[in-house]
Amino acid sequence: MKDITKKYTNGEVTIVWKPNQCIHSTICFKGLGQVFDPRRRPWVTPEQATTQQIVEQIKKCPSGALSYYMNSETEATELKVEAETIVETSPNGPLLVYGNVAIKDGRGSLTRKNNVTAFCRCGASGNKPFCDGSHKKIGFEG
Repeated sequence: MKDITKKYTNGEVTIVWKPNQCIHSTICFKGLGQVFDPRRRPWVTPEQATTQQIVEQIKKCPSGALSYYMNSETEATELKVEAETIVETSPNGPLLVYGNVAIKDGRGSLTRKNNVTAFCRCGASGNKPFCDGSHKKIGFEG
């Protein structure tokens, strides 16, 4: 699967969206629909809310597909979670792992994730071992 990163800015903050990490929880547009609207193109319009509103909504993203950085900074600030690791089963959805995680693939390549990582439980993800929201398309229950 192609690794895509999209960026949207209001001049003060830049929203970074990585669609391959998105689990389509809908938290972003249910919480701040004037900024995040999947029916529009572009689907992210950061000029529709304050920077603080955007930052607070992005912090609620369960997959980490949405992140941000202040334009006065040179690059995205990587959040480091300084707490114990917590594993949570999302009803009819992914396995959510909260905390810093290192994932080694079959070729031995290491990927580091922090904050929240969503792992596929349904087996249908096109981005295994990560969830891509396919559980909703196939009606996964578990």
